[in-house]
Amino acid sequence: MLALDTATPAVTAGVVELTAASADPPTVRAVRITQDARKHAELLMPGVLAACAEAGVALTDLDAIVTGTGPGPFTGLRVGMVTAAALGDALDVPVHGVCSLDAIAAEAVDAPVTGNLLVLTDARRREVYWAAYDRRARRLTGPHVEAPAALAARLPELGAEAAAGGAAEVHAGLLELPVLAPAAPSPAALVAVAADALRSGTAPEPLQPLYLRRPDAVEPGARKWVSAG
Repeated sequence: MLALDTATPAVTAGVVELTAASADPPTVRAVRITQDARKHAELLMPGVLAACAEAGVALTDLDAIVTGTGPGPFTGLRVGMVTAAALGDALDVPVHGVCSLDAIAAEAVDAPVTGNLLVLTDARRREVYWAAYDRRARRLTGPHVEAPAALAARLPELGAEAAAGGAAEVHAGLLELPVLAPAAPSPAALVAVAADALRSGTAPEPLQPLYLRRPDAVEPGARKWVSAG
């Protein structure tokens, strides 16, 4: 299956194999990750095709698609989701959306985390997207968007003992938490989050992007009349 994510500056595409046995973790056949916060549209499909070529599969061989649904900046996030939806429609395969922060948490808890985990990514405008998880990567709260200082004030109630995600390193001094990998969702982790639904053949829910705030672009208002006198 194909796994995509464009919720962060990492433009991610990978071909992942998932067996029917629930004890078997997803196996990555090929992956392409390019760091560029402004070229998601230009880089994603070349990454998809390169990953498929390396894995030795054609797009028509795919059984399903998993895509990160954010939270993420409006323009970048919709590139991945629209691409996943278009491919799913063209190939007639199911498309499963998963929270991108959940995928980061699923990989980060492989480290010896003893308390709760905080996952945060860059939301721009001097804010972060974040969610809190227990040591088994079960989401406790979020996703939310707010200023890093406001998040730091919440730490006592969240019980977090480590942080992951691209914004964790940036704000490590403020949060005073050890920083774990990864910075962005990996193809294997995206598939792991959707694994139960994929194995059971459950029909996916409609894709819903987690923007968390309104886009900057707005519809123009009514034209103003200008007096000629």
